[in-house]
Amino acid sequence: MSSSVQRPRVRKSPAARRAEIVDAAAAVALAEGLECITLRRIGEELGVRPGLISHYFPSAEELVAEAFGSAASGELDTLLPEESPGATPTERLAHFLTRTTGEPYDAISRLWINARHLSRYRPVLRDRVTTQQAAWRGRLEGVIREGVELDEFRTPDPSLTTIQILVVLDGLGAHANTGTAEHTPAAVVRMAVATAERELGLPEGALNA
Repeated sequence: MSSSVQRPRVRKSPAARRAEIVDAAAAVALAEGLECITLRRIGEELGVRPGLISHYFPSAEELVAEAFGSAASGELDTLLPEESPGATPTERLAHFLTRTTGEPYDAISRLWINARHLSRYRPVLRDRVTTQQAAWRGRLEGVIREGVELDEFRTPDPSLTTIQILVVLDGLGAHANTGTAEHTPAAVVRMAVATAERELGLPEGALNA
């Protein structure tokens, strides 16, 4: 006769369980939109009761904000790591701009569009959007200021240049929902790169990764 041994259930720590919930919510946000995040939906994704989700996030609004913050922070760390040993500011900026064009970036562009729209009516999410915007601006401005200090870039106002680049990226990202990227002229696709090269005193092609 064969016997089966029941595996003991491993209880996750509060921190691990909370991180699991946020990761699941962030995945739903990226794939389907922030509106699809509910305590019941995330409970179903993880195979747990909604009550467990509400133990960590008493309201769906808190979970929505946390999911957006997690996804946006993770994307920033992928696009422009805080530390890149051995990479020059020019190389870091080139890689950032290359990664922010094309279909791979469309998901996070849609998420930002989604979050900014919903933040008009959801104060908790609005605060998180503001925090993330400051984080993205600060990270990019840091690279530009370092480039100026090393005489790789030339701009009298790194803060303004940062905003100009991000505004162009936001404008390009606004088309993520149309699904017509393959028909976008190359000059438009390269608009953020061209803006950065012009405002930083770089020759054309300097930021081609």
